[in-house]
Amino acid sequence: MFDYIVVGAGFTGAVLAERIATQLKKRVLIIEQRNHIGGNCYDQYNEDGLLVHKYGPRVFHTPDKQIWEYLSQFTEWKSYQHKAAAYVDGVLVPIPFNLNSIECLFPKYLAEELSRKLIELFGYGSKIPILELRKTEDAELKLLADFIYNKVYLNYTYKQWGLKPEELDEYVTGRMPIYITRDDRHYHDKYQAIPRFGYNQLFKRMLNNSNIKIMLNTDYREVVTINHHTKQVKFMGHAFEGKLIFTGKIDELFDYCYGELPYRTVDFNVKVLQKEHYQDIACINYPNDYDFTRVTEAKHLTGQVHPYTAIVEEYHRPCTRKDVPYYPIPQQQNLAIYAQYQQLALEYPSIILSGHLADYHYYDMNVAVAMALSKFDQELQLQKSLLSTGR
Repeated sequence: MFDYIVVGAGFTGAVLAERIATQLKKRVLIIEQRNHIGGNCYDQYNEDGLLVHKYGPRVFHTPDKQIWEYLSQFTEWKSYQHKAAAYVDGVLVPIPFNLNSIECLFPKYLAEELSRKLIELFGYGSKIPILELRKTEDAELKLLADFIYNKVYLNYTYKQWGLKPEELDEYVTGRMPIYITRDDRHYHDKYQAIPRFGYNQLFKRMLNNSNIKIMLNTDYREVVTINHHTKQVKFMGHAFEGKLIFTGKIDELFDYCYGELPYRTVDFNVKVLQKEHYQDIACINYPNDYDFTRVTEAKHLTGQVHPYTAIVEEYHRPCTRKDVPYYPIPQQQNLAIYAQYQQLALEYPSIILSGHLADYHYYDMNVAVAMALSKFDQELQLQKSLLSTGR
C-alpha cells in the first residue's frame, strides 16, 4: 500500500515525504505522535485569534539560496530581521553580546578601550566563542570575558542544559560567541523571514499531495513493529517491503539496548495580555533572574495587528520518556552511546535515519531542510542504481 513510511512530521519528515511523493512518485505514509504536522515549528491561532508559535520562536534564516527557493514553493515570506536581548544587572543588552552590549554595561572610557582591543586582536566583524575569549592573556579582555561568562552565559546555559558551558560539546559553546560588531541582529544570514501565513500553512502546502497520507495522534509503535533479530519491519502486522524513514529518538527505535540517551525538554507557559505589546522586541532572555529562560512575544515575529498580545515563557528541564524531547545533550559520553546506535542502524537496510533526534544533534531549521534534501538525493541515486541494474 505504501512505498515509504515516515515517522515524524517535522521539517525533516515533511521534506523527505514531499520529495519522495513528487520526484519519485511513490506513496508515503507519515505517522505523527502529536495532533498536528510541523513538529516543533507548529504555530496556531488561539481562541483570541492570536497566532502563537506553540513551541517557542521560529525564525527561518539561511545563507543558501537553494534552500530558500525550495521552501518558497510552499509559502510567501514576511521579511524579518530578528533581534534578541538579555537583562544583565537590570540593563537590557543586545544578544549575542557585541560592541553595543559593552557600551550598555561599562563606563564609556572602558567600553571604548575594550572595543578597541577586541577589534585589534580579532578583527571587526569576527566572532569569538566565549570560552576562547576567556583564554586571553590581556587583563582587561580577561575581565570582560569573565564578566560575560558569569553574567550572560553561565546561568542561562545551566537553565537550558542543566550543565555549565565547559561541560558541553564545542559545537554548543561555539553557538555562544561574542560578535565584534555593532550589528544587533541575532542572525546574519542573507535570507531571513517568517512564513507570511504561518508555518502550519507552509507544512500543509508541502504535504498536499495525493501520494501522501498522514496519521496523527499515533505512536508509530502502534502500527509498526521491528524484529531486531531478523531486521524485518512490519506494518499493521504485515511484512513491509518499503523503506522506513525514522526521525524520532534513535535509542527508542532500538529499544534502548545500549542505554537511554538524555535529552532536555521545554515547558511553555502562554499568557494572553489585554494590551497591544508587552516588550519592544520578540525575545528577551533572563540569564540570572526567574526560573524561565526567555520570554517571546509572537506579534513581533508575525507582524499581526491585534489589540491583544501573547507571550510565551520557556522553562527547560530534564526530559522523561513521556515528554517531547527538544535538545540532545552533547557530551562525549552521550555521543559515544549514540555512535553505538548509529553503527547498529547499518544492519537495517530498510531503515533510513534522519533528523536531530535520530542523529542526536541539534539542527537549525535550515540545516534540517538541507540535510533532508541531501538524504533524499542519496535515496534518489540508490533508486536510479536499482533501476539501471533491473532490480
